[in-house]
Amino acid sequence: MALLRPHADFYRTAHPTPADVLLIIEVSDTTVEYDRQVKVPLYAGAGIEEVWIVNLPEEKIEVYAGLVGGVYQSISCVGRDAEVRAQTVAGLVVSVAEVLG
Repeated sequence: MALLRPHADFYRTAHPTPADVLLIIEVSDTTVEYDRQVKVPLYAGAGIEEVWIVNLPEEKIEVYAGLVGGVYQSISCVGRDAEVRAQTVAGLVVSVAEVLG
């Protein structure tokens, strides 16, 4: 899932580019290592400012943010009993427990 910047024509005339993406959320069950080792570096290289991995097996959300030179400077893990606050989407706060169910 990706959260995009608002676009005047709702992307009717062009597809979103990495510059339009505010946040990508990967929900991972059996693909956690692939998402972490392959997808996250690809997103960083494309200039995606923030990525969350909803890590179902470990019941946490991994947050990758603070992109500088194609590398995330801030990597954190938030457990079931806490909330995640987006750095790129003002006011977006998510309860990890509610996401995990």
